[in-house]
Amino acid sequence: MSDSAIDDLARTVAAWTAQDPDPATRAEAEERLDRARSGDADARAALADAFGSRLAFGTAGLRGALGAGPNRMNRVVVGQAAAGLAGYLLAHDAGGQRVLVGYDARHGSAVFARDTAEILAAAGFETLLTAAPTPTPVVAFGIRHLGCAAAVVVTASHNPPQDNGYKVYLGDGSQIVPPADAEIAAEIARVAAGDLADVPRSPAYRVVGDELLDAYRDRVASLVHADAPRDLRWVYTPMHGVGGALVEQVVAAAGFPAARVVAAQAEPDPDFPTVPFPNPEEPGAIDLALAEAEAAGADLVVANDPDADRCAAAVVVDGGWRMLSGDELGALLGDDALRRGVRGTYACSVVSSTLLSRLAAASAQPFVATLTGFKWIGRVPGLAFGYEEAIGYCVDPQAVPDKDGISALVRVLALAAELRAHGRTLADRLDEIARVHGVHHTSQLSVRVADLALIGEAMARLRAAPPSTLAGEPVVVEDLAPGSAALPPTDAVLLRGASTQVVVRPSGTEPKLKCYLEVREDPTADLVAARARARDRMAQVRTEMSTALGL
Repeated sequence: MSDSAIDDLARTVAAWTAQDPDPATRAEAEERLDRARSGDADARAALADAFGSRLAFGTAGLRGALGAGPNRMNRVVVGQAAAGLAGYLLAHDAGGQRVLVGYDARHGSAVFARDTAEILAAAGFETLLTAAPTPTPVVAFGIRHLGCAAAVVVTASHNPPQDNGYKVYLGDGSQIVPPADAEIAAEIARVAAGDLADVPRSPAYRVVGDELLDAYRDRVASLVHADAPRDLRWVYTPMHGVGGALVEQVVAAAGFPAARVVAAQAEPDPDFPTVPFPNPEEPGAIDLALAEAEAAGADLVVANDPDADRCAAAVVVDGGWRMLSGDELGALLGDDALRRGVRGTYACSVVSSTLLSRLAAASAQPFVATLTGFKWIGRVPGLAFGYEEAIGYCVDPQAVPDKDGISALVRVLALAAELRAHGRTLADRLDEIARVHGVHHTSQLSVRVADLALIGEAMARLRAAPPSTLAGEPVVVEDLAPGSAALPPTDAVLLRGASTQVVVRPSGTEPKLKCYLEVREDPTADLVAARARARDRMAQVRTEMSTALGL
């Protein structure tokens, strides 16, 4: 980097720090600039990355590493986002209406939420700020319950501790979709072109606490019939997140026995000290819970991610504890809803298993496949149940048209207790489903990269030379980028055979390329043999897809 480039960067940094209300990020930027001027190559690269672009606002809102600069999560970026959201809402005749702001327990979340509340209040909105770190699904519930035009949740869900994020919902209770994302982004860009110090703020927001939590608790508790079995021994972990206290209240209100909670993960901790990644899907994340379950002789382990919008479950399978895949739990919850006579449209994302479509068809209920993300699933007309394989479940779409790890937890407990009352387990129910509908074995090939260009190159290779067969079976290749009558355009490729399905797409929140793999075996009484065949075919598909992608 030349001296003139450093001078240009210095002017950019100075303009940014002049409007930054946070002394910590101002000091970070200035200290890094001093090191860059002295020739520190790492500092120059870090500055160029942090100040050379800005975090893009899209359908997932904002998400990124904390730090100074427009390409990081900080009070400047959040303030601009809040003012941009206010501008969008005012342009859509929502002035004066309610907006709910919630936040998790991550580093920076509380101050980002307060900044948002002050800016929205000054823009004339009746702004409600949660009294404490709050699970994301409570905020999603609050949109309809409190009659809000929009909501914001400051959270990075299950990302690493150095990240934070900014999730936006509109008044229908679902996350934003196009064109709202682009329109909000344009308003944010307009604000960013000026000085954040000129954006007015007001302390005239209202804090909401127990009244919202109590209403949510009562709604979730009502999902279990008064006469349903409730005898169950279970272990729970909130994964250092914000779900623990509310889960305890909801479970008690629903009449289930209290869980044995993993003590080391029970309290909110933004550093997530016991796990490398605070995601129940990550290897090792629920090891403490499994050890607790083994020691306690439990029937079930349930985990939430840190903002409690996702739910995972583990049970004893073939003599050992195993976490169920997102597709397995999705099939169990979907099948349970169908057995209880819940009518309406069943939905899952295109990267999830095809099993739910078969279950819905067998019960004469409509099914829809959507793009990934609950911003799409939650908007399915007449939704009865929806899920995606990334352990996200919508079991009460009338109240929360979004993924909700707490209501899903309660439905898992209800199903497990019902099965236990008949001497059976969740694993037994999975076997029953497989005997009727066939084995649907799913897996994922995921590649994390340091250089995002590698993902684009791999997608280009796949589109240019896709495999014509997988595990010896012919496949039809469909590029989902142009869109269709069934799905809006998306950067993904679908490969489908008679008993095989693969979807390849870049991750929307992480620097990963993801391949979602499924192989199916016809219904049979010999599940051991069928699952062995499925595992062998899956190994072939995995190898062949890895070769096709060149990663």
